[in-house]
Amino acid sequence: MIPASGSYRLANAHVHRSLTPELAASFDAEGFALAELTVAGGKIVSIVAHAKPNAEANAIDLAGRIVLPCFVDCHTHIDKGHIWPRKPNPDGTFMGALNATGADRAARWSAEDVARRMDFSLRSAYAHGTKAVRTHLDSVPPQEEISWPVFEAMRKKWRGRIDLQAACLLGIEGVRDKTWFERLAKRVAAAKGVLGVVTYMVPDLEELLDKVFAEAIKHGLDLDFHADETDDVAAISLKKIAEASLWNGFEGNILVGHCCSLARQPDLEVLDTLDKVAKARLAVVSLPMCNLYLQDRRNNGTTPRWRGVTLLHEMKARGIKVAVASDNTRDPFYAYGDLDMLEVYRMATRILHFDHPVGDWPRAVAATPAEVMRLEDAGMLAVGGSADFIVFKGRSWTELLSRPESDRIVVREGRAIERQLPDYSELDELMVG
Repeated sequence: MIPASGSYRLANAHVHRSLTPELAASFDAEGFALAELTVAGGKIVSIVAHAKPNAEANAIDLAGRIVLPCFVDCHTHIDKGHIWPRKPNPDGTFMGALNATGADRAARWSAEDVARRMDFSLRSAYAHGTKAVRTHLDSVPPQEEISWPVFEAMRKKWRGRIDLQAACLLGIEGVRDKTWFERLAKRVAAAKGVLGVVTYMVPDLEELLDKVFAEAIKHGLDLDFHADETDDVAAISLKKIAEASLWNGFEGNILVGHCCSLARQPDLEVLDTLDKVAKARLAVVSLPMCNLYLQDRRNNGTTPRWRGVTLLHEMKARGIKVAVASDNTRDPFYAYGDLDMLEVYRMATRILHFDHPVGDWPRAVAATPAEVMRLEDAGMLAVGGSADFIVFKGRSWTELLSRPESDRIVVREGRAIERQLPDYSELDELMVG
């Protein structure tokens, strides 16, 4: 039992090398070491190597249970979340998702509708142990005037529980309307958001990217792109984004999501792209569950032949920051999910082979996205940092990743929270009419 207040020690906690950099210990082949964490005043006041149970009254013996920092989910769409019951994907394809979402947005996305679904999503993420979320907000007219005020209210409501960021989301063709896009960038800047677009291989892509970078530089905004969410080998907008960053001398953070087509391209094309991505200091997030669901869906009686994920191993080998995230949740782009980053990491381990060795892949759901999102007190177990962590039953990766861990203990500022997942029935009235 985690005390409701006061100081305490967690003895024999299994912590991971990649997420506990200050610990001087002998780590095993999976990267774990036994440690004792001391918590006081909502902070971690010490982390020391410790292999024997502590006999003191305020010491809790975890007997080797894994302790990880709270998760950071850097690519979500909580404005779309949970519309599946009223607007499912008719065929499971990307275009089916795009069309279904567009129709639902035009017909149903009032401020109340968006707010209730966003709050439902955040309660789920919080209960699972997520500390920070970046969500994309559909920002095509007139939705930007509805969703951004809702986001600002939601950020205020959740302050102290989830650090909430937002990036605008629109197709790159929307940048052609210079006056409107400048107004949107100003709106995003006023909300302390991130400038984001979806890139396609349109004839004027380079010119449009220059306009995006110009607005980001003008307003001091970071950038977040959806890129190449397709199996088309001709889709090379990831490389175009890197080139645009270099020739514009951009100094902010850039996160690029999906990049699926890269895994289908010839080796020389891949090498050229990765060299430019590394030079431009781009970060890349793969969305393994959503892309596994959408990519290579055939609907002709044949089985999908590829996984839909991008080349994270090759990227990390070049020093490129890489992450995985939830993406969509129970909407036409992904029929499942619950913003549980343990599920994301479990699926990523299986789909992307985050094992043999595990190495520092756990950073992909904690420390690395925290860096990309400029969060100073998240993603690590650190002395002096907030006591925000998760205590699992599993004592090894194979134990942790084999079960849902629905009885995990989520600790925020040193106190175990009440992990109450919202009931789907709360949204029933939004799904009719």
